[in-house]
Formats: sequence, C-alpha cells, structure tokens
Amino acid sequence: MGQESVVYGCIKDMVFGGDVEEIRRRREVNRRALLSLPSIEEWPLISREMFALPSEALVVGGLQTDVVAFGGSYRGVEYEWEQWIARFESLLEEMYWVSVTVHLETELSGVHTFTWEADTNYHAPRSGPLSMRCEWTRETSTY
Repeated sequence: MGQESVVYGCIKDMVFGGDVEEIRRRREVNRRALLSLPSIEEWPLISREMFALPSEALVVGGLQTDVVAFGGSYRGVEYEWEQWIARFESLLEEMYWVSVTVHLETELSGVHTFTWEADTNYHAPRSGPLSMRCEWTRETSTY
C-alpha cells in the first residue's frame, strides 16, 4: 500500500453578465467554502492548502471563467477513494460552479478522470444532488 497517487483538477465557474456585485458574492462564497476546509496539519483527505483560492480582485471585462485549481499527493488514496469523493462532493455542494474535473493518477490502476457538470447554467450552494461521470485510461509502455 505504499504506492503514490496524485489527485489534481479544477473547479470552473462562469462569470455571467457584468454584475460586479454578483461576481464578488459568488467568489466570496467559494472562498469561504475553501477556507472552511481543515488544515493539512490535521491529515484530512482534503485540505484548504490543496486549493488555489479565487482572487478577491475583480477584473471587469477580463476572463469569463473563474478557475480554482487544486492538487495533492497521497499514499494509496485509491483505497480511500469513496471517502475522498464524498468529502469533495460535500465541498462542491457549498460552492458555485459550472463544471469540475478531478484526475486521479495511480501507479497500479492508471488514470481516472471524474467530471461533474451543472444540470442548469450553474450549480448554486445546496441546490440539489450532484452527478459524476468517470473515465478510466491505463497507459502501458513498451520497451
């Protein structure tokens, strides 16, 4: 069980229209959700240090997608993957987002890609159930 696993991905939220206050409110909700995560010092499966917090600065007329990148290295997280997904989905339930992608790279069982897409224009906090899709690929090397 000493195999390294790497988990990384991003949470995307679209900036709809030009309502500056709405954009700030959504970013603040997402920042609070991420800041409420436990510290890595507590050894949780998901910690606030894994995530690049959304900027508090607002660039009006700039990019149309807010991206929260995240990543972490684990020892055999695939053995606790159901717990990891449950904790991650609990976080997603508290955030605004349009789509989410998680990549799980394992030495033993290849690469898995998990995606969540909002059923409507976007997912709002506590707005309903989440649905996930998984794809699996295994790369083999020929020597």
